[in-house]
Amino acid sequence: MAKVEKEEKLPNIIYILADDLGYGDIGAFNPDGKIATPYIDSLAMQGMKFTDAHSPSSVCSPTRYGILTGRYSWRSELKSGVLTGKSPALIPEGRSTVASLLKSKGYRTAFIGKWHLGWDWAVKDSTEFGGEGWDAEDFDNLDFNAPVLNTPDKRGFDYAYGHSGSLDMAPYVYVENGKITAEVDTITEDTGKYTWWRKGPTASDFVHDDVTPNFFRKSIDFIADPAQQDAPFFLYLALPSPHTPILPSKAWQGKSGINPYGDFMMMIDDYVGQVVKTVETQGLTENTMIVFTSDNGCSPQADFEVLAEKGHHPSYIYRGHKADIYEGGHRIPFIVKWPGQVQVGSVSTKTICQTDLLATCAEIIGADLSSDEGEDSFSMLPLFSDPNAADYKRKATVHHSVNGSFAIRQDNFKLIFCPGSGGWSDPIPDSEGIEDLPKFQLYDLAEDPGEKENLYLEYPEKAAALKIVMASYINDGRSTPGTTQENAALNLKGEEWRQVETILSK
Repeated sequence: MAKVEKEEKLPNIIYILADDLGYGDIGAFNPDGKIATPYIDSLAMQGMKFTDAHSPSSVCSPTRYGILTGRYSWRSELKSGVLTGKSPALIPEGRSTVASLLKSKGYRTAFIGKWHLGWDWAVKDSTEFGGEGWDAEDFDNLDFNAPVLNTPDKRGFDYAYGHSGSLDMAPYVYVENGKITAEVDTITEDTGKYTWWRKGPTASDFVHDDVTPNFFRKSIDFIADPAQQDAPFFLYLALPSPHTPILPSKAWQGKSGINPYGDFMMMIDDYVGQVVKTVETQGLTENTMIVFTSDNGCSPQADFEVLAEKGHHPSYIYRGHKADIYEGGHRIPFIVKWPGQVQVGSVSTKTICQTDLLATCAEIIGADLSSDEGEDSFSMLPLFSDPNAADYKRKATVHHSVNGSFAIRQDNFKLIFCPGSGGWSDPIPDSEGIEDLPKFQLYDLAEDPGEKENLYLEYPEKAAALKIVMASYINDGRSTPGTTQENAALNLKGEEWRQVETILSK
């Protein structure tokens, strides 16, 4: 597909990112699924679904970094785990994002939802602020009456409205263009099986049960704004759901006949339908690209045992779940609807990664990326007109788990640089007996999508070739062609980068 010429009207772009939604939770991807998702299924029928799409990480923050910057998060300071609700800004000033790129071409850009990439709260005493979690001392030290710095409106978004971390991470506060929207006047906590959230300060306008509906309402209002007829827009709707707390509204409770997670999924699907309907009623359908996807696989908090009893499997046929290096951790649903540009009802089996959004948008608007932009981003635009297009240039994809474990995928083969899941499913890191397992895993996903048979000893030459590719991606600071770029400091002695020395040493 040729890039959209500058004199043509540039498309609106809506990117809907669900949180902890599994590949098998969408009917269009799992014919045996038990959760009804008619509106998301309809998106797939009206556009293209990608059956081999991947998030750059199997947990939240690093995936969101990759989506917006087109760069793997392990090249930044975040080399394992996720940020908290109080973490400082991860994306540095000056780093290009999808929003800043599109804004430079006249787009109105909006972020609505869960940021989880850090921003800088005002503190009363910076010498007493730190640590990984949240405690009362931190609450006392935050100044909720002062502006918040380095929020999304400083990273390319004209409008930014959302909360800092996951919906179970304090503080529970909406921030709009750097300003807290209401008085922080109480402490809340929930300890329910599905509904839990950590104890923390809460603003008077922050109602957990209404956060997901609120973000959808805000997004619908943004799309319906008459100003959207005057300039193209980019809406990044980053949902905090169906991540915990699992909070289907009263109208949806019990609707799935499975459990609250199923109910929550049905509620989200209905709201996605309302977003699509708003695009239609505003007369924007023909010139709007809608992407629906998830930041990683489903979390065990959804209660896999209960779901399985009902015949529903959030990871479908794939091994593992959120946090894991296995496919269930990072293989995610990915749908693109763009009338006239994407063939109706089409399917692509190409291996893509969410880091590809930046290069895709750049080609759409006719922009050239510099050597320090989108280091791991390949334009998907050729695939939109030809699901198997040879012009899509991604050769290999790096996967990353919650504890910093790596895998690299090229064609059908996937090499994992650790003995277990690297995450939360068995065998978990440092568990009893894991030292007796092979230190590497190699799977042929064409023959073994469930990653059951480790071929590492059977195909040493394939493993060696993949290791060379992985080493080059680390050394070059990029996986795209171009000049070598710097990664953030490689702490080769640290737990998070313990594999890197092995990758680079042989």
